[in-house]
Amino acid sequence: MSVITNHEAPSLTDQAASALRAEILACRLAPGSAISESFATEHLSLGRAPIRAALARLAEEGLVQALPRRGWAVSQITIRDIHEVFELRLMLEPEAARLVAARRIDAARLHRLDPVVALGHRPADPASALGFLAANSAFHVAVAELAGNQRLARQIGRLHDESTRMLVLGLSLRDRSGEMAHEHRSLIEALAAGDADAAADIMRGQIAASRDMVLAALTGPNSTLPVMERT
Repeated sequence: MSVITNHEAPSLTDQAASALRAEILACRLAPGSAISESFATEHLSLGRAPIRAALARLAEEGLVQALPRRGWAVSQITIRDIHEVFELRLMLEPEAARLVAARRIDAARLHRLDPVVALGHRPADPASALGFLAANSAFHVAVAELAGNQRLARQIGRLHDESTRMLVLGLSLRDRSGEMAHEHRSLIEALAAGDADAAADIMRGQIAASRDMVLAALTGPNSTLPVMERT
């Protein structure tokens, strides 16, 4: 989830990075799959220069890896990745919620940031599940932006990109969509009331529940998903 700080038209590199990022987060480009510059150029109808720059940007975000003399590949997801991404989210996002609560932002403004409730509960198909995940990430990044620290918001956005891909691989949101919408409402109430402890606890609980579901789905005995342990 990229953080937009101005209203300038996106460059060709921005367009290429956004399109490739969306394919990767939705796992239409699966972990481990190859991405050649020629394929991306043809697929996106863009020149090699912006494609190359976009792939380099996605490599910095950890979503792709350069393969010497072989092009690029979508980064694999490892058990260690799952732990690291959610550990960082647990460090950063509850503290971001504390900062926002201290600002006592109007509840109506906070509600306008949350598209999850508008999507309703229990996504019935993959497309709506992806929309729900995107809305959830957008809300979390918007909350981080209200903390007033753009670097913090950018880091949380990148972490949400990584955790979104994990959720897409391992989960149907039918089990938690309603619960997540309820958590958003509770978080907004705590933020608007200036209750920093409650806001941090709600944020921490949502992240921990998502982490536990991802780990259960991707490391269970019957899982056939491409999750590898790093050495």
